[in-house]
Amino acid sequence: MTVLGARSARVLDASDERAVRQLLDTDPVATCMVAGRVEVHGVDPASLGAPLWGIGSEGRLDAVCLAGANLIPFTRPGVEAEAARAFADRARRGGRRCSTIVGPAAAVAPLWERLAPHWGPARDVRPDQPLLAIDGPPLVAPEPQVRPVRLGQLETLLPAAIAMFTEEVGVSPLRVDGGAGYRARITELVRAGQSLAWITEGPSGPEVVFKAEVGAVSRTACQVQGVWVAPRHRGRGIGQAGTAAVVEYARRAIAPVVSLYVNDFNAAARAAYHRVGFRDAGTYASVLF
Repeated sequence: MTVLGARSARVLDASDERAVRQLLDTDPVATCMVAGRVEVHGVDPASLGAPLWGIGSEGRLDAVCLAGANLIPFTRPGVEAEAARAFADRARRGGRRCSTIVGPAAAVAPLWERLAPHWGPARDVRPDQPLLAIDGPPLVAPEPQVRPVRLGQLETLLPAAIAMFTEEVGVSPLRVDGGAGYRARITELVRAGQSLAWITEGPSGPEVVFKAEVGAVSRTACQVQGVWVAPRHRGRGIGQAGTAAVVEYARRAIAPVVSLYVNDFNAAARAAYHRVGFRDAGTYASVLF
């Protein structure tokens, strides 16, 4: 039920693009996932591929939420509760179409609180995921074997990507459409030069030792996702050196600030990223269905 006097969320269009960009520019690291898409496709739902909801006027927006395969909210400080109410009203009317709610914890937590009675239970809720960023050279030596994946290496990369997804998310990406959508996404990243890996000759042919993707890109920041080391190579510092190589490449070829988010309970990964040179830049939260 909408509270009398409360602002409602509306679907934004091209006339709102300047205000959207101004809002997203207030925190380029936290908004990278939405900002990159807006920079490429604009705000109109037909070109963006999903509606972008907003609260505010054409001149100033206080909150936005991308309602696509992921539901991604972002708000100005102090507007979180109002935004959660407005975005939850819209989300409930349309029914759940997303696989994840993800974004700054201050925006995700109150939104999920309102949606949980209607969309719950979630398969997993991760309320505290440190958001890390680095805007200078890595502090450890990059692994020189980590390079952009070539299209001809796609079949070698895919099993590692599937293994990473299954470990991280808890379900296989093959469960939906036989994995066709996931394969298309990985192929897209390879074509864009945003998939990096250390591929070597193993006992049974080429194998992936380390891999990562730069899954979101804006003009000022990018976000590393899917960092993975093959089980038999773990415990040797490969993740650290591999991530340093991704940072070096991404800062040179993609965007000046490199970010990622990590589960709060993964103390080893957090320590490794800090040794690479990442600093705390906020907190994300994820709700997985």
